[in-house]
Amino acid sequence: MKLEDWSAAATAVDFVDKAGWAREKESLPALVAALAAASGFEAKPGSLLIAPAHDGAPPRVFFGVEEEGAKKRDPFLAGKLAGALPPGLYRLGAGVADPQTAALAFLLSSYAFSRYVSPKAEKPRLCAPEGVGRARIERIASAVALGRDLVNTPANDMGPEALAEAALALAARHGAQSRVIVGEALLAENFPLIHAVGRAAAQAPRLVEFTHGPADGLKVTLVGKGVCFDSGGLDIKPSSAMALMKKDMGGAATTLSLASMLMDSALPLRLRVLLPIVENSISSNAFRTSDIYRSRKGLTVEIGNTDAEGRLILADALAYASEDQPDLLFNFATLTGAARVALGPELPPFYTGDDALAEDIAACGRAVNDPVWRLPLWDNYDSGLDGKISDVVSVTSGGFSGSIVAALFLRRFVSDPARWAHFDVYCWNPSTKPGRPEGGEVQSARLLYDLIEKRANERAAT
Repeated sequence: MKLEDWSAAATAVDFVDKAGWAREKESLPALVAALAAASGFEAKPGSLLIAPAHDGAPPRVFFGVEEEGAKKRDPFLAGKLAGALPPGLYRLGAGVADPQTAALAFLLSSYAFSRYVSPKAEKPRLCAPEGVGRARIERIASAVALGRDLVNTPANDMGPEALAEAALALAARHGAQSRVIVGEALLAENFPLIHAVGRAAAQAPRLVEFTHGPADGLKVTLVGKGVCFDSGGLDIKPSSAMALMKKDMGGAATTLSLASMLMDSALPLRLRVLLPIVENSISSNAFRTSDIYRSRKGLTVEIGNTDAEGRLILADALAYASEDQPDLLFNFATLTGAARVALGPELPPFYTGDDALAEDIAACGRAVNDPVWRLPLWDNYDSGLDGKISDVVSVTSGGFSGSIVAALFLRRFVSDPARWAHFDVYCWNPSTKPGRPEGGEVQSARLLYDLIEKRANERAAT
């Protein structure tokens, strides 16, 4: 995902709102004014007017935007240009409020998943705006494309082996130290829940771990749910609920996207990545409802539903992550349908035990247009997880507060909830919007890149 070198010869795209257009059209050449009138262009947000070169004058392109302060202002509206402009080289012209965000939106909208089909047509190209952080824009866009590719790839080509290979390839590209624990070795190294969930699949369960950066840097650990396909296990899903389960490794994809941004930035940061990777399949040795397993942390867990498998593999990984006492611990998981019912596909909930961290997360989300919403770790619901013949049950009775309960379950395996945040992401765009094409999506990684970068640099400066 690249921007072109800046060129004065590129066609300028001027951004205009309705008020600005009313002033602009008074001074337009007759041909452009006639074209605007004939097309009915009135600078409606997202609308486009292209006036070709004529009589030696350069082509003119006008793009409608919302008026400043509009309630529905979309920072990524400029992304529509990637699908609306004809092939050619363009540059941002007058009226662009935030060139960096506009350029990022253009690149994010230019993404297309092309592993199985050739691109349908040549696309427009955008020059890097003068004075913006080009490397940062391209770093973010490329990392998001990596995560989207992983989510969009179906499980026949993105099973546990392939996902682990993708993680190791990223680690190797940045010189990170890595290892993989596979199959029965998970039991030998005390990851019984990861093993139990994935043991019925043709490809063995595994845990990928890699570390990068200076040992004295800010210690950040990322944990991503890597369920490459979720049939529901013995509590099998209906076909309608299984249709998008290739994206159930979206937490791992988000983790790798964020890790790519961080490692490419060469921050004063000690990054550790943990990916529990499984397929939740059905076989004679599949784990069962009412089975009880002792977790890595030592807590015994009674299985309440085999379709609530993501929290189990995260439990072992979070316990392992906590042993190193990181300064910040973030996990990402396509964990509950309840989160989608509450907040929809665009707004992932997050949970943390620290109010200051929550405020920073929310502020960074607003700043980079990567929205999230804090939900509470409501302690009154925690007792519902107490087991009668085990330390903890994996689900509560009744169908209420599913996302909160899942977060409370995970909290039991984290040693310091004040340094931890859990993101219940969806990782899918049901339809195309500016900067967010239909299909696999990376949510919360861009905001955390901003947050971690600031905290790592602040620590290094003290």
